[in-house]
Amino acid sequence: MSDKIHSTRFQDLLERNIGALFIVMAIVLSVGGIVEIVPLFYLDSTFEHNKSPEIVWDRKEGQTLDDWEAGDGVRPYNALELAGRNIFLREGCYLCHSQMIRPFRDEKERYGHYSLASESMYDHPFQWGSKRTGPDLARVGGKYSDEWHMQHLRAPRSLVPESVMPNYPWLDIALLDGHMVQKHMQAMKTLGIPYTDDDLKGAPAAVDGKTEMQAVTAYLQVLGTMVKIEKGKEYRE
Repeated sequence: MSDKIHSTRFQDLLERNIGALFIVMAIVLSVGGIVEIVPLFYLDSTFEHNKSPEIVWDRKEGQTLDDWEAGDGVRPYNALELAGRNIFLREGCYLCHSQMIRPFRDEKERYGHYSLASESMYDHPFQWGSKRTGPDLARVGGKYSDEWHMQHLRAPRSLVPESVMPNYPWLDIALLDGHMVQKHMQAMKTLGIPYTDDDLKGAPAAVDGKTEMQAVTAYLQVLGTMVKIEKGKEYRE
C-alpha cells in the first residue's frame, strides 16, 4: 500500500501557507454567515410585531417615556435605564448572564416565556448570549425588589451564598453624567431608535443626582416587562 498523500495543488498551497488558509476560511465563513443571517432582515416573520403589532408600544404624539406602563409594548430605554445598560456592559455582566430564553420546556419553566426577537429591537448591541455562569436575565424585571437588586450588587453572597459574582460596592457612590447619557441617547437615535427631541432634552435632568447603582437597578427591573405575553398565543410561525 502506498504511503503517498494525494492532494490538489490548491489544498497543498493552503496547508503550507497559514495566511492563505485563514483568508479562505474567512471567505467561507463569511459567505455561510451572510446566507443564513441577511435573509432575516427581509423576512416579516423575523420580528413578531409584524404579526402582532401590540408587541410594540404605540406612542402617541405628545407622550413621554414616563407615560409608558408595564405591558404597553416594547419602547426605547429611558435615560436612567439606558445608563444602567451601559454600566451593565462596562462591567462585563453579559459574560455571565444571557438575555435569551430559548423555546425549550426546561427554560420556560425556569425563566418564563421564550424571548421574542422584537423585545431586542432597540438593543444595540443585543444581549442574547448563551453563556450562563449566572441565571438568564431576560425576564428578571419585577421578580425582586429594588432593595434586593442593590444588595445583590453590593454583596451577592449576602443573599445567594453559593454565588461567584463579584461585589460592586462602588456603584453606590458613582454618580451618573447626564451629559454623557444625553450623548448616548443621541447616538442611539442616529441608529434608528425613536427618541424624540424632548427625550434628549430631558435626559440630564432625569439622571441628575442618580447613582450607577440606581441606574443598573432600573435597567434590570425593566427587562422582560415591556410585552404583555398572552398565555397560549403562538408568536412564531
